[in-house]
Amino acid sequence: MADIKAAQVMDLRKKTGVGMMDAKKALVATEGDIDKAIDFLREKGIAKAAKKSDRIAAEGLTGIKVDGNKAVIVELNSETDFVAAGETFKNLLSHIADVLVANAPADVEAALALSTDKGTLNDELITATQQTGEKVSLRRFAILEKTDSENFGAYLHMGGSIGALVLIEGADAETAKDIAMHVAAVNPEFVSRDDVPADRLAHETEVLTQEALNEGKPANIVEKMVSGRVNKFLAEISLADQAFVKDSDMTVAQYVKSKNGSLKTFVRYEVGEGIEKKANNFVEEVMGQIKG
Repeated sequence: MADIKAAQVMDLRKKTGVGMMDAKKALVATEGDIDKAIDFLREKGIAKAAKKSDRIAAEGLTGIKVDGNKAVIVELNSETDFVAAGETFKNLLSHIADVLVANAPADVEAALALSTDKGTLNDELITATQQTGEKVSLRRFAILEKTDSENFGAYLHMGGSIGALVLIEGADAETAKDIAMHVAAVNPEFVSRDDVPADRLAHETEVLTQEALNEGKPANIVEKMVSGRVNKFLAEISLADQAFVKDSDMTVAQYVKSKNGSLKTFVRYEVGEGIEKKANNFVEEVMGQIKG
């Protein structure tokens, strides 16, 4: 086996745009010959896939897998919703969820390095990029674990455009699913008002106070107004205090309590949230394909 140096790996990465693992693998296969390594990557389609790595993938789907006392929620991205609707993409999402819940990696980097029957999870994403012609990427995932007395609730909206995974103590799986549906619909930020960071609360109080003062209210009235508005703000962002979507006469916490349970935690993913999407210039896109 050739003694591959770090400088060779870096050189190949600069010329092809591939990841470190792929670059090293190619150099080992070609006994350190850079030119042959480039050909190796091209033949495998890896170099072509790497060129798509700087594209913005803001479409895709979320998926959830429950396996006994472990569950995972995952977001897999593509560049268009057309690719996300295809069986190749959906099958890959399901497979990734299976791998993640079985191995419980610490983060995305560790997940991509997981061994599968096709190499690594990263290798499978490269293959999917080659097959679809679009960048396919694992954006994020979260793994929850429960005890035998707790229940998972899972809900996918519109086939996975929004995913919600909930954990509650006691009650039953049906109640947990009801809460997952609520989380998907209403989008709370925290489980309870006690979870809201102090600086966030202080900022909101300051803004509301200034808003009330600008309305010309007396100081003693302002204090009461701000107290009421802060309470309303906390109720809007806290799952426990929100009006339950299936029965607005009860809060979510009251509903779960009526089922002999209590809220523990939740994870909500909405595909593409926080990703700045590029505005398509179709003329440039078509010309780029012609030139390519």
